Amino acid sequence: MKTALVTGGSSGIGLEAAKALRDRGVKVYEISRRDCDTEGVTHVRGDVTSEADMAAAVEKVIKAEGKLDILVCCAGFGISGAVEFTELEAAKKQLNVNFFGVVNTVKAALPYMRKQGFGRIVAVSSVAGPIAIPFQTYYSVSKAAINAYISALRNEVRPYGITAVAVMPGDIKTGFTAAREKSPAGDEEYSGRISRSVATMEHDEENGMDPSVAGKFLANVSLKKSVPPAKTIGFTYKLFVALNKLLPSKFVNWLVYLIYAK
Repeated sequence: MKTALVTGGSSGIGLEAAKALRDRGVKVYEISRRDCDTEGVTHVRGDVTSEADMAAAVEKVIKAEGKLDILVCCAGFGISGAVEFTELEAAKKQLNVNFFGVVNTVKAALPYMRKQGFGRIVAVSSVAGPIAIPFQTYYSVSKAAINAYISALRNEVRPYGITAVAVMPGDIKTGFTAAREKSPAGDEEYSGRISRSVATMEHDEENGMDPSVAGKFLANVSLKKSVPPAKTIGFTYKLFVALNKLLPSKFVNWLVYLIYAK
C-alpha cells in the first residue's frame, strides 16, 4: 500500500485530494492547522510555515509506515490589492504560506525519499502562475515561484527515483474565495479598478470547477507512472496556458488587462 501526506487537507482541493487518494487504496495522512475528522484519513496538526511542524509530520509518517511514497502540497490562500498599496508584511505572508510552505514540506520529505530511492512530489500551483493576474500580483508570484521551483527540483532529484510536478488549476469553487484577504486600499486612486477586478475573480471562482474534480486529478497525477514538470486541470485552462506560450506576450498581457484590470 502506498503512503501519502497531503498539506492543507482539511478543506478545499486538499481535502478532496486526500479523499480521492484514500479511495484509490492509499494510506493518507493530512496536515493542517485546523482539526479535521475525515474518515479513513489520519489528521496531523501543523502549520506549513513551520519547518519544525513539517519535519515532525513527515517523521510521524515514516515511523508509522516506514516510507513516504507521495507528497501533495495543497496548503495556500490568496490576497488581493494593488501592488502600490499592499503592505510588505501581507506580501511576505502570501509567499511564506504558498511558496515557502511547499519548500518546508519538500525539504522535510526529501531525505527520506532520497534514501528510499523513490517518491512523487505534487505541488498545487495555478494558471495564475504563467498568466499573472493584476491586483492578485503576489498570489501570481507565489504560484510562478512554485512552477520554477518544481522544474528545477526535478533535475536535482532525478537520479534518486523522485519525480515532481506542479499542478495548475484554474477557477475552483471552494472556501478559498471567502478566505481571500482583500485590501481595498487605493481603489479610489485606481478609479474603482481594484474592486471591479476582485469582483470578476470572485464571480469566476464561485462558478468554477467542483473541488472534487481537482482532487481526483491530483490523485491521478500522484499515482501516474510518469509526469511532466507541470500539468493543467481542465481543457479550457490547458488552452489558455497553451495560447500564453504561442501568442505574443504583449497581446496576452493586453487581453488580461481587458478582463481583469480595465
